[in-house]
Amino acid sequence: MSRVYSARKVEYFERLTSYFANYNRCLMVTADNVGSFQMQQVRKALRGRAVVCFGKNTMMRTVLRKFIADNPETSYSKILPHMVGNTGLIFTNESDLGAIKDIIVENVVPAPARQGTVAPVDVFVPPGLTGMDPGQTAFFQVLSIPTKIARGQIEIINEVHLVKKGEVVTAGDAALLQKLDITPFSYGLLVQHVYDDGAFYAAAVLDLSMDNMRAKLHNAARHIAAISYSIAYPSKASIGHHITNAYQKVCCLALELGVEDAFPNMCKTLGKK
Repeated sequence: MSRVYSARKVEYFERLTSYFANYNRCLMVTADNVGSFQMQQVRKALRGRAVVCFGKNTMMRTVLRKFIADNPETSYSKILPHMVGNTGLIFTNESDLGAIKDIIVENVVPAPARQGTVAPVDVFVPPGLTGMDPGQTAFFQVLSIPTKIARGQIEIINEVHLVKKGEVVTAGDAALLQKLDITPFSYGLLVQHVYDDGAFYAAAVLDLSMDNMRAKLHNAARHIAAISYSIAYPSKASIGHHITNAYQKVCCLALELGVEDAFPNMCKTLGKK
């Protein structure tokens, strides 16, 4: 007996299937600690350029498996193993995926440090007056924060590294940051992977500019030329060096033998050296 789905699920299956069929590019994002209003802002910013789709992983995987079965030539199967956690898909046909990612990254909101949350960044408390009365000195002593009394207020003497990245925020840390009105965290959609018309790669690739790519290409060419030359194996990257060095050696021999007429210009240059 086949399973009967609700009308809402059937509509979701059809909509997600149409996205897989009509869009050649997709950004996989995580949405931890992202509220509904923030999601609305992201959808609004991407309107006309991309569509955002979230849902239960089991439902998304079901739709994708069926789409792969019906379209065996598709490369969307590459994203299937990465549909874990609080994952969403942003579909687009625009070639400039870096611009889409920039829109996503820009839509972040500041958030306070709550007890029990894992710190996504290092949290520092700056030195200076806190606006708190001297009667609350014991609060800072518990947290091992050096203070002094100045102008009738508690003053933090040195910058304090309160919470390290990856650590769990304690009740004392959260209370202190709240008293100081510090909101150290910011949350938003985080792009993890990119599906680009059959290619699948990490989102960090989108941060590479043309200058970065050009520098990496030149660096790779230099390494290939050095390796090829050291093992005496001519390649496109090293052939110029092979010819130049061979020419210099012949000129050196000609200069040593006194046959300077063969390569007059080069022999004069080498002779000066």
